[in-house]
Amino acid sequence: MKTEFQKMRSQELYDFSDAEIEASLSHAKMLCARLQTMTLDSADYREVIRELIPGIPDDSAVCPPFHCDHGNGIIMGRNVFINYDCVVLDGACVRFGDNVKVGPCCQFYTPQHPMDPVQRRLPQETSYPIEIGDDAWLGGGVIVCPGVRIGKRSIIGAGSVVVHDIPDDCLAAGNPAVVKRRL
Repeated sequence: MKTEFQKMRSQELYDFSDAEIEASLSHAKMLCARLQTMTLDSADYREVIRELIPGIPDDSAVCPPFHCDHGNGIIMGRNVFINYDCVVLDGACVRFGDNVKVGPCCQFYTPQHPMDPVQRRLPQETSYPIEIGDDAWLGGGVIVCPGVRIGKRSIIGAGSVVVHDIPDDCLAAGNPAVVKRRL
């Protein structure tokens, strides 16, 4: 039988009040709070960011302030840059390919609450993974919704809300984001 944490990472309905999930959330909140007083040049920045995002490459950076649910659901490629004040709700995994650039105040949401209002009263949700392809660039204030894949080398215009997959080599913008042209 799967744990609630395993269900969370498997796109199944899970109980987010589960003790293991709450412990993971608490651990990430503590590390995010520590990051708030740091810069990329702080002596212990690399130690804290590695504990928050296991496996983050040395050539990737996340500028504080930064907020996430777990941190351990964030998978970073090489040479990723995430600018100030971004939010990653990583119930499901959020993958950033190599050479991804993320503007300030971007938000990545994997949780999806039930559509039925009675079910929404319960501490349950489903999370869907997000993938950002190699060499993609997201302008400031972009919101990426649950289950979205942004293709390699694509650009998302500032302030866009991405609710559907964006193919490789496209410029997309708007709310909802639509492909404006091929690159």
